Amino acid sequence: MKIQLILGAILLSTITLFNDKPAYQIFDAKGKDIKYSKMIEKLADADIVLFGELHTNPICHWLEYEIMKDLFQVKKEKIVLGAEMFETDNQLILSEYLGNKFDSKKFEDEAKLWKNYTTDYKPLVEYSKTNSIPFIATNVPRRYASMVNKDGFEVLDSLSDEAKVNLADLPVKYDPELKCYKDMMEMGKEMGGHASVNFPKAQAIKDATMAKFIYKNWTPGKLFLHFEGSYHSDNYQGIVWYLLAKNPNLKIVTISSVEQKDIENLEDQYNNRADFIVTIPETMTQTSR
Repeated sequence: MKIQLILGAILLSTITLFNDKPAYQIFDAKGKDIKYSKMIEKLADADIVLFGELHTNPICHWLEYEIMKDLFQVKKEKIVLGAEMFETDNQLILSEYLGNKFDSKKFEDEAKLWKNYTTDYKPLVEYSKTNSIPFIATNVPRRYASMVNKDGFEVLDSLSDEAKVNLADLPVKYDPELKCYKDMMEMGKEMGGHASVNFPKAQAIKDATMAKFIYKNWTPGKLFLHFEGSYHSDNYQGIVWYLLAKNPNLKIVTISSVEQKDIENLEDQYNNRADFIVTIPETMTQTSR
């Protein structure tokens, strides 16, 4: 009997070592944990919300859907959606699909969609369609980003006027000293040993184009909710820098996503990365891309 009691005590003490397993935690810029409802209040008061995701993280995609849905309940017809995952020359087919011109199969067959569209971005598009929310394709067509990566911004001058409507206004403003572009240079060196000065410019043309089409489709009194990879808006740079160059009075709120071993305390390196930082367990399963 005594042995059974001892074994029972050992088992109980072992079980108490295991904590709950939350899937995410939200922090403000200073690393203070914050409730989801409080974050929604702040987001609803913004002109533009930039949700920086991790492209293959399912928690990011679920939160994007929930935030979209909850902000729509607050803003109703005063909300506009947009995403990096749709290129500007896809706007026509996207708008036609949202306008019920054809079925989802035709849209998915003919549009340039990411491999994880069905699991991760289709729910956003379908919610937009059901609730008649405008959805804006904001990213530069990838062929133009490739051209910049090879030959710099100057190559864009050779494009036709018809092509230029799909990208940022020329000449493109660019600050190579911004952390996001300096980091891109370092990343390029790590990937290939040598990075051309044009490598971060390919990132910049994406940021500048997304900023252009966000701002073009925003009007005072509305909320533009945009989805992009977190590196496009982290540290209030990238898209943020280009938006503020257009209008320094814009009220922009950013969200960043990070993976940590311990999600209950924000690591110091992520402080001030965004207005809200979502921590997600580094063991979280990933979607494919």
